[in-house]
Parts: sequence; C-alpha cells; structure tokens
Amino acid sequence: MLRLITGIRGPSGFGSASTAENVTDGIDATNITAIITGGASGIGLETARVLALRNAHVIIGARNMESANQSKQLILKKHKHARVDVLKLDLASFESIKDFADKFLALNLPLNILINNAGIMFCPYQLSSDGIELQFATNHIGHFYLTNLLLDRMKQTANASGVEGRIVNLSSVAHVYYSYKGGIMFGKINDINSYDEKRAYGQSKLANILHANELSQRLKAEGANITINSVHPGLIMTNLFKHSGVCMKIFRFVCCFMWKNIAQGAATTCYVALHPSLKGISGKYFMDCNEFKPNRFARNQLLAKNMWDFSENLTNPAQN
Repeated sequence: MLRLITGIRGPSGFGSASTAENVTDGIDATNITAIITGGASGIGLETARVLALRNAHVIIGARNMESANQSKQLILKKHKHARVDVLKLDLASFESIKDFADKFLALNLPLNILINNAGIMFCPYQLSSDGIELQFATNHIGHFYLTNLLLDRMKQTANASGVEGRIVNLSSVAHVYYSYKGGIMFGKINDINSYDEKRAYGQSKLANILHANELSQRLKAEGANITINSVHPGLIMTNLFKHSGVCMKIFRFVCCFMWKNIAQGAATTCYVALHPSLKGISGKYFMDCNEFKPNRFARNQLLAKNMWDFSENLTNPAQN
C-alpha cells in the first residue's frame, strides 16, 4: 500500500507511478508482432500506442471497428511510422474469435506477443451468444479459446526467430476481494440465482491467473520458448466502470490517491510484455511492475488444472 500511494519503486526499478513509456524506454521492438485484444480504448489503446512507439507491429482486436480505426488513426497521428492493423474481435462469440484467428493466420505474420487485455466488469447478468455468463465468457473463456487458436503460430515464431514469445493475461486484484467462496463456481457459472456481478468479475479474473499458471506449466513441460504471466494494471477510471454505479464513484473520490492514470495503468502490461529482465519468467503475477503473490486460490495447482479442463470442455463445441 505504501508503494502504491508514494510511487516508491520496487525491486524491478519501477513502481505505481511508472508509465508505459518509462518501462519500455530504450527497448527496440522492431522485429516484434503483437496482438492486443481490446486495444481500441483505455489501457489497451495506451499499450498499443507504446508498443507501436517502440516499433512493434501491433494488431488491435476490437469489437467496435469504427472505434478501432479511429484509435489506429490516433496512433498514426502521434507516430507516423507506426505499424498498426485492426481486426474485428468479439470475445463473447466463439464464431468471432475463430474468424479473427483465421484472418490473422492468413496474413502469414509472425506472432511474438499476445496481450489478453479486453474485458468487461460488474455488468448485470447476461449470457453470451454461446450461452455462457457474459463476464466469464468475455474475460476468460474468450481469451482461453483465442490463445489456444494462436499458440501454434507463437511456437513457430519462437522456434524460427529464437526470440522468446510472451503472453500477458490482464487479471485484477479483484480476484482477491471478490471471488466466490471456493474460488470458482464450476457448477454454477450460468446460475442466475447465485449471480453477483462483483463476484462474477472476481471469478473471471481469478480464472485469468489460473489459465496463465496452468499454460505456463504446459509450455515448460514441452520446452516451448514462450512465457505467460498475469498482471493487475491498477485502479484506473476507464469505460470498464460504466456498470459500477454511485458507490464506485464515491470510492474513487475518497481513495483518489490509489488511482492511476491511463499511462500508469498500461505500464505493468508493457513491462511484462517487453522488458528484457523478465526473460524466462513465467507463471507469475505482477502488480506495479513488480512480482506479487496472488491469493491462495490463484496459487492452487489442482484448481488451475480443473479450470483448464473446464475451459476446454466449454470451448470443445467451437473446436469441433
């Protein structure tokens, strides 16, 4: 908490006051291709801008193509030599995810970095087009499916280039405060009677960490030159809070010293995606550009394995 309030730097040399530009200063990503989901607004857009600033070829996956193209033009206005492309992606739809992956793979581009950034928060009970509770579908299952579809291309790229591939899952400290009892309600994901919008969000963010941890173990076991980590970007007032109501606005006013701006909010993502000091580091959780210990559920290897099996079963219809 002291570091968060004061901005004191941690062991990495960075802290809560660091910005995405700070943590990538001097890094040349010329030979890097990165996909960022939800890169049309908020910290996703700042992440896309800074990666493009560092010369990476950035692919923005976004549901709203008009907004995505406007964001692309905004980046190009600031950095005229930036390489940015946009592809339509709705993470609440298996069909859209498969279409996005097919279109990207058809471009015959390498893939070095996948940033699973997009998300929704605290929304009223809804089901996705595939019949899955919307926060769980968008925040976790969609990214789980997308990652599986793109993983072979990442492995091919890492093998051909010798450059470590990196996957970054955006989680949240909400996994500590808002998860359901037991962590994941496997048997009640779609149960409207037990639905709580905040706990459903926390559950999806816990799932992001469990996904990263289990995939990390699998990649290590096969000797793949790819790492995957999860991050908490911090408290940032973006359009994610559109469903949060008056209480969150009051909380923000009272605890204004805890909130970050967009540039600071994108810092941990960019740090984990690009910084050379994290070479070989996988299956970890980062906050304020430093490694932190997530809650006990997030460290439970059996829960991570069960989460993987559960997610595979949910996405099997899309893969068949």
